[in-house]
Amino acid sequence: MSNTERQNNSKEIKPKNFIYEIIDEDLKTNKWNGRVHTRFPPEPNGYLHIGHAKSICLNYGIAEHYGGKFNLRFDDTNPEKEEQEYVDSIIEDVKWLGANFGEKVLYASDYFEQMYNYAVELIKKGKAYVCDLSSEEVTATRGTLTQPGKESPFRNRSVEENLDLFERMRKGEFPNGSKTLRAKIDMASPNLNLRDPIMYRIVHEEHHRQGNAWCIYPTYDWAHGLEDSIEGITHSICTLEFENHRPLYDWFLDELGVYHPQQIEFARLNLSFTVMSKRRLLQLVKDGYVDGWDDPRMPTISGYRRRGYTPGAIKNFTEMIGVAKRDALTNISLLEYAIRDDLNKRAQRAMAVLRPLKIVLTNYEGEEELDAVNNPEDPKAGTRKVKFTKELYIEQTDFMENPPKGYHRLIPGGEVRLRYAYIIKCEEVIKNEKDEVVELRCTYDPETKSGSGRSSKKVKGTIHWVSTKYAVTSEVRLYDRLFTVENPGTKEDWLKTINPNSLEIIENAKLEPLLKNAKPLDKFQFERMGYFCVDTKYAIKEKLVFNRTVTLKDSWVFKK
Repeated sequence: MSNTERQNNSKEIKPKNFIYEIIDEDLKTNKWNGRVHTRFPPEPNGYLHIGHAKSICLNYGIAEHYGGKFNLRFDDTNPEKEEQEYVDSIIEDVKWLGANFGEKVLYASDYFEQMYNYAVELIKKGKAYVCDLSSEEVTATRGTLTQPGKESPFRNRSVEENLDLFERMRKGEFPNGSKTLRAKIDMASPNLNLRDPIMYRIVHEEHHRQGNAWCIYPTYDWAHGLEDSIEGITHSICTLEFENHRPLYDWFLDELGVYHPQQIEFARLNLSFTVMSKRRLLQLVKDGYVDGWDDPRMPTISGYRRRGYTPGAIKNFTEMIGVAKRDALTNISLLEYAIRDDLNKRAQRAMAVLRPLKIVLTNYEGEEELDAVNNPEDPKAGTRKVKFTKELYIEQTDFMENPPKGYHRLIPGGEVRLRYAYIIKCEEVIKNEKDEVVELRCTYDPETKSGSGRSSKKVKGTIHWVSTKYAVTSEVRLYDRLFTVENPGTKEDWLKTINPNSLEIIENAKLEPLLKNAKPLDKFQFERMGYFCVDTKYAIKEKLVFNRTVTLKDSWVFKK
């Protein structure tokens, strides 16, 4: 695609945010010779969450929109916290979201030799030195926002001594924490990031890709800009916390005289009733508050996938919230709305009784097949046959002996319509020795068959049902929000705000027969109950397990 074609295309369907405006201007001035090249640079120290999904959709969306390139590059510079499991999960998540990064996955560790050589260049220029201060001493001498830092006593080592010590650091002659390589910038700079930041630290730890080839590792600040430079990234899009680091990245690239990408910062995604810190998410997993990184209550992409969210819904959500320059808290209801809106158009309808109450139609014999609509939002979805028999299950909550005002479901002596079927009347209530309702004896009106047009009788309530003879038994997991407060990340005792009712397991749900052959991740709308997805972890051949993806409407209220 030519530069002119890109600009014409962007004018036609340009998303409305400041990043696209910057890129449009860059293309207009031919700043990058007509190129647009973005990247997603995750650290493989945890699973990706919804905030990362926003970054992936943004960066890949830009590359796709302008006919440019998109890299998936792992910033694997910290062997103490990184694992191959995380690498594999991230690749799967990025692919699932539809971001095409080509045939090759990139790694910062592939550039370790080049980064080392760049560091040697700065040492030779007198712009970097080996420091013997401990990490605590470095922090103590850095100064404050109002007071300058103190220069390291090792700051003025000769170039020759620094080169020798740095080489010996690489060879493994020194223990962890005994020495670092620091940039020599300005200990009085108003930007604390420019007060002789650490470029390399000694870490005797096996790397998940490099093995034991290295025992010195670049810091994120040293590696970040170099990775983008080496790959020829045009627009290095970061979240706002990196804005104060940009002068440091600029200093490194300028001192080396290498290719210099343009960094643009945007506000990260903060979601209500959620924590987004990888450290806290890891704690939830390790301490057993959740069932792994892919627990459907987690804000991870893998958790959302298992819960039944779709890539399209997540992409639509990121477009709805837009891209801003100021941090804000996004209401989780907006994400849930995007999920409902997407599933409403695509999900097969089915009837499922989660807490069954048996009814017997005393004046009905035999059985018949009735027509049920597969998806009213999709005329092409057609209809299906549902078995109607003498004995049925309905929801326990669809019957009340002493109903409140406005209750339009089944009551003693009252009438209600069975979905796709007949109007029935409750004639008798059967109870056990504990005075619990265990069965209803009802009659049906044969003249009120749904869609027959033979009766003018009207009732206010319609409830769903499942034949006892043909019902499929399933476990259903009702997932809810993991936290009870809007912004748990701001609470010192954040673990105490975990919702004790975030998971309810129903072991004896009764489902329509068509669900018997459902496969993992198949999605359905259980009529009147919400959207559900076949679980990938606990569903086995002998036992179906469904996860609730989202309720039919936003009616969430925390109950102690």
